[in-house]
Amino acid sequence: MKDLVMIQNVGVNLSLLGAYKTQLELGIAAIGGKDSMSGSFNDLDVPPTLTSFAVAPVKADKVISQEIKKSGSKLVMFTVERDENDLPKFDELKKMYDKVHQLISDGKVLSSSVVKGFGLVETISKMAFGNMIGVEFDASVTNDMLFYAPFGSIVLEVEDDIDGAVTIGVTGGNSFKVSGVEISLDEAVSQWKAPLEKVFPTKAGNFTEEPETYSYDKRNITVATEKFAKPRIFIPVFPGTNCEYDTAKAFENAGGVADVFVIRNLTGDDVAYSMREMEKRINNSQIVMIPGGFSGGDEPEGSGKFIATAFRNPLVKDAVMNMLKNRDGLMLGICNGFQALIKLGLVPYGEIRDLDDNSPTLTFNTIGRHVSCMARTRIASNKSPWLSNVNTGDVHTIALSHGEGRFIASKEQIAKLAKNGQIATQYVNLENKATYDIDWNPNGSVSAIEG
Repeated sequence: MKDLVMIQNVGVNLSLLGAYKTQLELGIAAIGGKDSMSGSFNDLDVPPTLTSFAVAPVKADKVISQEIKKSGSKLVMFTVERDENDLPKFDELKKMYDKVHQLISDGKVLSSSVVKGFGLVETISKMAFGNMIGVEFDASVTNDMLFYAPFGSIVLEVEDDIDGAVTIGVTGGNSFKVSGVEISLDEAVSQWKAPLEKVFPTKAGNFTEEPETYSYDKRNITVATEKFAKPRIFIPVFPGTNCEYDTAKAFENAGGVADVFVIRNLTGDDVAYSMREMEKRINNSQIVMIPGGFSGGDEPEGSGKFIATAFRNPLVKDAVMNMLKNRDGLMLGICNGFQALIKLGLVPYGEIRDLDDNSPTLTFNTIGRHVSCMARTRIASNKSPWLSNVNTGDVHTIALSHGEGRFIASKEQIAKLAKNGQIATQYVNLENKATYDIDWNPNGSVSAIEG
């Protein structure tokens, strides 16, 4: 055991020396780190571990993702030259990285990936799986290139030939073609997912029919009785929530004035102060916006409960209901905020009320874990003032990140929501049809309801 620990420590030390040499050669600095994975606790022994990561600030429109974007593209590779010790020739490496950076800046790169540990087979496979676009490898690609990992090399998807790059192949079809062998993408993906499917499932639930795709096209034009040069938007920030800066900026760009207030909860007096302050600020606002995140770490026993408890405070509850019922006010909740609106009864009943076991709610995703992905959502109703600038049938691609995003309700409740035009958005597939398929409805929401 001592010999094993010694070998592990030698490996970590060599890794640190290698990382340090790379920093010196490339002229880049370390940004800090913490050795929190090594050592022992009671009967738990953790091998010494080195975890490295990199951060590079860049404009979003210059970021290139790794999935192949279209058929008919060319795949090329820049290979790192190495010295007699199998270390990269750093001067040549810097020139290569500069050239790739320039190609990306010039808009000539569609997708890109660093060559992974098992060579081009692994790298190209993962690039192809993203949008399920196949690859026909060039006849010049050897087995050494397929299975040997020239670390630091970069594969690019481009439309034109690139000087100094090795041709890998062309994109298109629904299979991999190499040296006379053809493997379907479906088969490859299935084999790739199989080892960890029981641990981290990618599918959940069996559905025998698809939900109805709803369309409610009766725009409700509401004119507020109170007039303001700039509407005030109250944004409470609870422990664990986030996105308040993004939300405030969006409202201000639309012509509003954001009032961001951080809820204090360290002591009973802090909580009492926060409730009084919330009441005052809601009474001085025309919109209440609850941002997303993970309030209270999604405790106790579920997301949004901490926020809902605060809004059930009599002072806050009366202020909210007065704003909605008597002052033509609006309310919006995203992510954790949407969960809180449902747990308060504001969605779908329009008032803060006590709920029972049959009330619509949000619960854990059918997959049983957190999901983080993009999803296609279709506007199912334009009744809400929040949807006044979109049309029924419009489709948007949005980012998701949640563990409790599955909307559930009875068939009777769904029918009533649809009749009232309260189903705002649904998860849809490429045919713009509502679906239970987890590839498009990642949390398994009933009737594919997203909003």
